[in-house]
Amino acid sequence: MPDAHDDNAAENRRPEILNWKRRQFLQRLGVLGAGVAIADRILLHPHLQVNAETNLSPTSQATPIKPGEIPRRKLGRTGVEVSALTLGGFHLGVPNEPEAIRIVQEALDAGVTFMDNAWEYNEGVSEQRMGKALQGRRDKAFVMTKVCTHGRDRKVAMQQLEQSLRRLKTDYIDLWQVHEVVYDNDPERHFAKGGVMEALDEAKRQGKVRFVGFTGHKDPAIHLKMLSYDYPFDTVQLPLNCFDASFRSFEKQVLPELNKRGIAAIGMKSLGGEGEPIKAGVVTVQEALRYAMSLPVATTVSGIDSLQVLRQNLNIARGFTPMTPEEMQAVRSRYATYAADGRFELYKTSKKYDGSPGREQHGFPPKEQVET
Repeated sequence: MPDAHDDNAAENRRPEILNWKRRQFLQRLGVLGAGVAIADRILLHPHLQVNAETNLSPTSQATPIKPGEIPRRKLGRTGVEVSALTLGGFHLGVPNEPEAIRIVQEALDAGVTFMDNAWEYNEGVSEQRMGKALQGRRDKAFVMTKVCTHGRDRKVAMQQLEQSLRRLKTDYIDLWQVHEVVYDNDPERHFAKGGVMEALDEAKRQGKVRFVGFTGHKDPAIHLKMLSYDYPFDTVQLPLNCFDASFRSFEKQVLPELNKRGIAAIGMKSLGGEGEPIKAGVVTVQEALRYAMSLPVATTVSGIDSLQVLRQNLNIARGFTPMTPEEMQAVRSRYATYAADGRFELYKTSKKYDGSPGREQHGFPPKEQVET
């Protein structure tokens, strides 16, 4: 829940939240029909456009945009629409706090509605900074954060949710995702009795979470194992870039399954994690981001650690036109050699990108004690 000094702001929004929770309860009883549910979404988030036809391609725009606007896309079958570019939360811990707040606010004002975060990012600093930045702007944002149990139980997950709500200074999370499903036995641990999946259900029942999903960057097989439980995920986050198609490919193995099920795909690591292929002069930011955004995804997460990077990526998104199938194949072919040994996707081949909380739960030394 929000901190005490934000009581007035929270109280002003209380009728909206209570009405939404009431509607959730009635929907579970089958009282409300689809038409009313769609109308409710518009009332909740007037800036997020709604289209009832959720069987369309995730990259199709439900509403036309003006030149210079950030493209908007349907979030799978949820009925909401979000910006095609997402502001990554981890990198908000890199600059000083005033600049991090400016990054969030400038992104929102530019039309980037989707905000990414996670309970464990920078030991909570990323959520805290985003929470400060969202004051007075919460209605513009589709807020996503991640639960970081890494195999721990439902109780830990619910405790983390309360901490995330306080840090983000909000009454509810638009999207709550299970973070970093990267170990082979993670699906079994998450779906075990008393596991984190029960927390996702409980959070939705309580009206503290609207939609749920999971994330991971290690192996397409782990994503497919999570999907094999046939849980009604709203979203799945996965690494998608111009190298992935040629190496342990999420694009080829997981993305088609998500589109088939109507689950919104959230792309990440469009620049390979920390921009290594950009630094090596192999690919440009514009080509890499444009390729990732041309895939059938709802949105692409971009790590932004400065106003300069934000403005660079905003310019790319504003002028975005999807690549043709021929252009995309040419890109895949052009970088296939670089992709073949995984040098630019170390999150698949090493532990470099595996967070310390997850390592600890699986008995590995923390990230600070090892290089990979």
